[in-house]
Amino acid sequence: MRVISGTAKGRSLKAVPGTSTRPTTDKVKEAIFSMIGPYFEGGQVLDLFAGTGGLGIEALSRGMDKAVFIDIEKKSIDTIGHNLVTAGLKDQAEIYRTDATRALKALAKREQQFELVFLDPPYKMKFIAELISTMEEQSIVQLNATIVVEHDAKDVLEDTIGGFKQQRRSDYGDTAVTIYKGSAE
Repeated sequence: MRVISGTAKGRSLKAVPGTSTRPTTDKVKEAIFSMIGPYFEGGQVLDLFAGTGGLGIEALSRGMDKAVFIDIEKKSIDTIGHNLVTAGLKDQAEIYRTDATRALKALAKREQQFELVFLDPPYKMKFIAELISTMEEQSIVQLNATIVVEHDAKDVLEDTIGGFKQQRRSDYGDTAVTIYKGSAE
């Protein structure tokens, strides 16, 4: 795994030890950023269920100003910290070890808003629509935000969740990527 493009291009990223995390492959990561970017002019990104932090780090490398990484596993938190240092992006990041529901409450309380969100929960968890609805209700996502969901290719996600409409879905073997975009109207 590596940073594909931007200021940290070519830097190697460490995987989370063990088999509890399924890192996004470079091929899928490259496809995601060609669909949503490929580059950004600032803004904040939320990497929920961050794992290695690879998606959020790639977004920072490609121009996002700040990233918040959330994961419940200590091994993941340690890996994200290491990868941010390796990529030279530690000063642009906050890392929290907590579950997704608690994290969203804390972010709402701090009135943080994101233009870009990565949701890559364990495939057995089937609550993407609830997470997106919660983020919208609590004003954690901007009205025109982009939400990238990585999920099991067997799962078919809703066309519309609140003010977010499915823009695209692409399959990569067992993995699917579904992109939602909010409408600023």
